[in-house]
Amino acid sequence: MGEFSLSHILVVAVVVILLFGRGKVGALMGEVGKGISAFKNGVREGAEDPASSVAQTVADAEPQKALPHPAVETSKA
Repeated sequence: MGEFSLSHILVVAVVVILLFGRGKVGALMGEVGKGISAFKNGVREGAEDPASSVAQTVADAEPQKALPHPAVETSKA
């Protein structure tokens, strides 16, 4: 009990394909692959020079605009 064999995995795969269709499963796997590639690229870039990447991120960030306080009423005259 609690063991998965090849037949169990195949049955689950067939059920998933029947429920979602080949197109959606293929698109999902493509997106997962793109996410893994982006993650690997980010790790590789981060390992090269972490100080410069943080400085670049801070430099690229836009300052936030101050929002009026909800208790302050603005008069429209």
